[in-house]
This record gives sequence, structure tokens and C-alpha cells, in this order.
Amino acid sequence: MDLRFGDGKPTDEERAAVDALLGPPESSWEGADRSDADLRWARGGREARDRRDQLLPALHALNDRVGWISEGALDYVCRRLTVPPAEAYGVATFYAMFSVRPRPATVLHVCTDLACTAAGASELCAAVETRLGPESGVKLERSPCLGLCERAPATLTIRAGIPARPAFEDEAVQAESGGPGATAPGDGTGKGRRGRNTRHATAVCAPATPDAAVRAATAPEAAVPQSGDPTLTLLHRIGTVDPASLDDYRAHGGYTALRRAFDLGPAAVIREVTDAGLVGRGGAAFPTGRKWQATAAQPDHPHYLVCNADESEPGTFKDRVLMEGDPYALVEAMTIAAYATGAHQGHLYLRGEYPRALARLTHAIEQARTRGLLGDDVLGQGYAFDIEIRRGAGAYICGEETALFNSIEGRRGEPRSKPPFPVEKGLFGKPTVENNVETLVNVLPILTMGAEAYAAIGTPTSTGPKLFCVSGTVARPGVYELPFGATLGELLALAGVRDNLRAVLLGGAAGGFVRPDELDIPLTFEGTREAGTTLGSGVVMAFDDTVPLPRLLLRIAEFFRDESCGQCVPCRVGTVRQEEALHRIVDRTGADAAGDITLLREVGRAMRDASICGLGQTAWNAVESAIDRLGAYE
Repeated sequence: MDLRFGDGKPTDEERAAVDALLGPPESSWEGADRSDADLRWARGGREARDRRDQLLPALHALNDRVGWISEGALDYVCRRLTVPPAEAYGVATFYAMFSVRPRPATVLHVCTDLACTAAGASELCAAVETRLGPESGVKLERSPCLGLCERAPATLTIRAGIPARPAFEDEAVQAESGGPGATAPGDGTGKGRRGRNTRHATAVCAPATPDAAVRAATAPEAAVPQSGDPTLTLLHRIGTVDPASLDDYRAHGGYTALRRAFDLGPAAVIREVTDAGLVGRGGAAFPTGRKWQATAAQPDHPHYLVCNADESEPGTFKDRVLMEGDPYALVEAMTIAAYATGAHQGHLYLRGEYPRALARLTHAIEQARTRGLLGDDVLGQGYAFDIEIRRGAGAYICGEETALFNSIEGRRGEPRSKPPFPVEKGLFGKPTVENNVETLVNVLPILTMGAEAYAAIGTPTSTGPKLFCVSGTVARPGVYELPFGATLGELLALAGVRDNLRAVLLGGAAGGFVRPDELDIPLTFEGTREAGTTLGSGVVMAFDDTVPLPRLLLRIAEFFRDESCGQCVPCRVGTVRQEEALHRIVDRTGADAAGDITLLREVGRAMRDASICGLGQTAWNAVESAIDRLGAYE
């Protein structure tokens, strides 16, 4: 392979960041100083190409240390991994959290997505820009959903370099405090517009040891209004168990499910999951037992397990709460899933905007490995399994399973055509089972209480408990656990819905709106489908009549345009045309919208019918429902 590199050279700091991950280069072919021996033969090429999957971690290493990725640093990574520079550039520019242009070491990401927009993100951005001058050394970037919707408006501060302070902190800053922590204008009472509490979430992220991060983080039960309720199935440990303590986890039933799995054997574990009726909680609702069985039956080896922890759907934060508040539960559940499907290596693909979850899970995995719960001989049963965390870097499309595989492999996170399906050829071309965090954590109660008892929760066709992410104009936003079959009205009553409710968005940006008179919709996959909407991943966003609906729809269109990977024409062009039409409608304040609405329907049908993946297929859903159910432009 003839690789053409540029003239840029890495700085000592950039070289050190990459070498800390990959080890020192063994020859000049990999970037070391030239020696006479290297002129006689080429060394390391094949081995380096086998490490292509280290490309994303190497880019993270540079971004963490320096704050951006220079041409010289990118060339050095390419030499180390024998990756064509053009391909590496394509990967580096694919992710929103990376920059190939110089920027300050501190970047303040301000969420401007749906929940934060409704809570005053525009005012927050204006206040921050007023306070931050060119000499501040801070760059402000408007960001899609940061997964802190229960504490909107939210910001994420990323500081490159080696910090002198704890890595991860949460601060709730009152409106009158000003500065980067300023929120929507208040009246000196801590209340902003519409009388809501204007405290906002700020997650500060910088490289540090996991233990320091665990100590610095605040308790996650703030996101669980039901915290402490012993009747909860999935959330019962959050607020009760120290998330950093393996002993505390085991004292509250931890690793009981894994021991039962070893007693049953892989085939019986899959039968239990199948009999329980567990389906995927990420939105597709595919039967989990069927997926596991299909993977386990593949003769090709090795098998892989991938946990999809890249929840990027606007309004979704349930997986974040589980990982922060009960990290050992996910480690145990991944071990069970791998045992059942014949996998010995697990990859946990974690959203890059979740610094506390990264710290908690890193700590949990290290503790489990030290105590014999991961490694070559799990619980002394002769079964080998380990978990590697891979950080995403800001790409909604990587929530699609095959795009996620490409991202882990060091390629652009673009979806693959199917078939072949992941159970046949997934990660690294091998049989792969992929589940999200909530799906996996449900396996624990299935094994501890038994499939029959688990299936008795919920409805006959939607079994078990479900987590719902409630945000927007409600009194008590957060993650709620209810059995399938509870109504939308019952859920909103728990969260404290307001009298002037205008609309409820189910399923996030890829979901659909319902009216205030439709709150009797049962929260099941079949119930929402019969009502002409979708349950999705469990997003429930409430908006009162002070939220400008046309602007909200325009923000959804902007989101899909930004997040389209551009691989297929229907999505690449359709999301742009959708945004343009909505801009015209908003600019005309809805006047003469009929022609643009007709165009939107045509574009929406084309995206739904011809896009490669779910992003393009669902990009029109929310806008369509707002037009047809809410009369958004009448």
C-alpha cells in the first residue's frame, strides 16, 4: 500500500499522547527515528493494520491531551496504524467532538436540543457569549442533546490536558450567578421564565484517574424521582447502593443472576430470556432471545458481544442513569449475555458525552477484573470473558448497530446494508449480539425471579418493566420505572404535568407528537402503534403552550440534517430539503404553508421508503405528526 503523508510533524506532546496508548514505535516505518536497519526491510505493517480499531482511541488520546487534532498528529497516528491519511481524516472529521482546526483547550458545549430549548437554552447561550470574551480561553459550541434532559438547560465543559482539579463535577448554578454557569434570566429568586427552576446541569470533563472521578461525581439518584422505592425492579439499587462499591452491590443481590446462569447453562439462559418475552428497549423491540439464539448457533468464531451505550436520541438519558447509578449491574448483565451466546470479548460503546458514566464503568470493570468476576476464569467456572470500553465522539448515527461496528473498527460511523445481519457478520465480520443498556439490565431480574414471574409484569405482549425519560415542562423530570401497560397520563401525573399542556413528544426526535386529550394511550409497543405513534426508546417530552411549536419542529429538522451521515441520497438530500421548507414556513410565520407542507410530505415519503437506516426513515415522523395531529401551522 502506497501511503502518502503530509509534511506536518507531531509535537512532543502529541507524540507522547499517541505513544501512551499504542506504546513506543518499533521502527521508522511506524514513526520512530530512522535507523540503518529500517532501510533493509519494512517492519510492522501487517501488525499495525490489524490495529486499525485503535484509530478512534488514538484520536481521543490527542483530543484529550491537546484539545484538537493537527495534521502532523494525524499523520503520526496514520504511520503508527498504517492507515491511509485520507481515511483517517474522514474519521476525524466525522465526529462532532473532534476538531482538525486549532481551538482553545476548554470547550463549553451548550445543549440547544428540544428539552433544553424549552428550558431557555437560547437565553443561556446569549448570556454565556456576553460573559465570554476572546481572552477567556473558552470556546462555546452549540450542541445536540447531552443526555442531561432532566436538568435542562445543560452544558458540558471539556478541558484538554492534565488537570489539577477533579475530573468530573456537577454544578447547579442559579440564574443570577452569571458567567459560563448562567442560565435563563431570572428574577433573583432562582426562577426563570414560566416560573420554572432555572438551575442547569454542568458536567466538567477532563482526563483523570477513575477513582478521582468516582469520588468527585454527585449521586445519580437526583435523576430518579422514585429513588428509594423498594418495589422497583430496574432502579431499586440507585440511591441505595454505593455505585463505586462492589461489596455493596453484592450485598444487595449482585451476581446472584450470574451464578444462576452458570447453574442453568447457556441454552437454558436463552430459553429463560425467550420465555420472559424480553424485547429490545432501544426502539426496535426485536425479541432478545431470538437474537441471542441466532448468534449462539453460528458456527463461525469468535463471537462478540457489543453493548450499545450510545443513547443519543434527544430526550433519552435512562442508560446514563443506569450506568452512573448501578454500573456493576451492567457488567454482570454483559457477562451473562456473553456466556449465553458464546462470546469471550465484550465491547461497551459508550457515548462520548457521558464522562461520569465512563469513570464509573471503568472503575467497576477494574474491580470486577481484580475480584475474578471478569478475566480468564469468571467465578471459577472456567469461562473467560472481559470487557473493553470504546468511547464515541458525538455521532447520533452510531446508535445504529452496524454504524457502531464501523466506528469500533476505526472507520466512519456509516450504517451497513443488511443482509448480512450482525448475528452472522457483525463486528470484525464475526457473529455479534448487540443490545442496549436497558435491555441487558433486564436480564438480571429474569434470572433472579424466573421467566414466568417476569412475564407476569406488564401485558401479555409487552412484558416486564420499562424505563421512561420524562422531561420538558413537568415539575419532576427524570427516569421513571413503570410496568408496560401504564398510560401516558399516569406517567405524566407522577412527573407533575402542567395544566396548560400543549403536546407530548413520544420517542424523541424520531418519534411522534400526541395531543393533551390522548393521555389514555397505553405505554406498550402495541398500544402506541395502534394510536398511530411510537414508544421508541421511552422518551416522553411534555411541552406547554408557551413553547413555540414551529421553532421546535425546525430544531428537529436541523438535528437530522446535522446528524445524517450523508451515505445515501434520500437522507442526505431529504433532511436538507425538510429543513429548508420548515425555515420558509417559520420565516413566513406559517402563512402560505400549504405548498411547503405538500413538499414535506413528498420528501418525507422518499426518506421513509428509500433511506438505508432508521435515521432517514424516521426523520419526518415528528414533523408529520405535528402537522396532522396538532395542526402545527394552522
